[in-house]
Amino acid sequence: MHIQFSPPDITEVEINEVAEALKSGWITTGPRVKKLEKKIAEFVGAGFSDDGTPRCVCLNSQTACAEMTLRLLGIGKGDEVITSAYTYTASASVIDHVGAKIILVDTQKDSLEMDYDALEKAITVNTKAIIPVDLGGIPCDYDKIFGIVEKKKDLFTPSENDIQKAIGRIVVLADAAHAFGATYHGKPVGSIADFSAFSFHAVKNFTTGEGGAVVWKRIDGIDDNDIYRRFQLLSLHGQSKDAFSKDQPGDWEYDIVGTYYKCNMTDFTAAIGLGQFVRLPKLLERRKEIIKKYDAALRPLGVKTLPHFTENYVSSGHLYITNIPDITGEERNEIIRKMAEKGVCCNVHYKPLPLHTAYKNLGFDAVNFPNAVARFTNEITLPLYTLLKDEETDYIVKSYAGILKDYLK
Repeated sequence: MHIQFSPPDITEVEINEVAEALKSGWITTGPRVKKLEKKIAEFVGAGFSDDGTPRCVCLNSQTACAEMTLRLLGIGKGDEVITSAYTYTASASVIDHVGAKIILVDTQKDSLEMDYDALEKAITVNTKAIIPVDLGGIPCDYDKIFGIVEKKKDLFTPSENDIQKAIGRIVVLADAAHAFGATYHGKPVGSIADFSAFSFHAVKNFTTGEGGAVVWKRIDGIDDNDIYRRFQLLSLHGQSKDAFSKDQPGDWEYDIVGTYYKCNMTDFTAAIGLGQFVRLPKLLERRKEIIKKYDAALRPLGVKTLPHFTENYVSSGHLYITNIPDITGEERNEIIRKMAEKGVCCNVHYKPLPLHTAYKNLGFDAVNFPNAVARFTNEITLPLYTLLKDEETDYIVKSYAGILKDYLK
């Protein structure tokens, strides 16, 4: 048996949508991207402006969404942005891209969430934003995060940026790459943070192959249409009209208002997403079924797993992260190799950022992030995707349990 780690779930529904896009003669940013933005805005509770413009912009990645949001907020040199040390590089690299200073916070001792006490202590007069990470699809404790930024409101000094001034405190920009379909206190992730950036990469619950979306909450005193327009400018060379607008007869004239970036989403990419939307409820439910099956089999053995479904939140079920108490890093790697020998591909999410060369070169030292390093040492991620059959999940559990008997104490 060979079980992949996370192949995409694509059916004739998505294929037909893409075929229709290709036949339409319009494959760059156009009507399908606009339709997908509206569906996402409604699904995540971001909503619409008075004239129906969605509080959502689709781009070519979550990374682009997060970076363009930092640029929209005017964050740059001399500013600080805080994020977790336990995440993928995209959460932090965007901070460096805009010239701001990356501030990393350790995780809690018994959780993959950032240490909120450490977060509060890390805030200075230079802090302009916090990028919390909904790791594995589990929402962060947004009540605590917003409590902290409100408590530190007097310390906040906005730059000459209208959105920063209107919000009047540190901006919460959620890295919701894993959390499309998650809810927090009954509200969809995407309606909670000031801005939320989702990933639609091939391995995600909801995919467009490559892609992402940024959504935002209504900000008093700020025109939603202006935010939408500014995202369009930032993502398409600063060009005042996209190709769809310029395609109107006789309406070729445009302006370049800034030397900006190129990260728009294409229509055939959006077509995959439109197909995925048709199937999304069943995709999320299948992930939930697999997680419950894993939990029932592995928790009694002493394997620690993330709580995906609680009274406070419902996870999107993106990753099934396990923690094997007291094993070494070499033992963790041995277990992964033994699973591979049985035909099961496993992974690790994530190697903490201070362990990577790029972040060492920025001055980060793993010794200052002991909880993140300890969690990484014991962490193994099992396959979790909607194409998994029941007999395959049974095989994964049986194989994992058989291997772990030599490591669990």
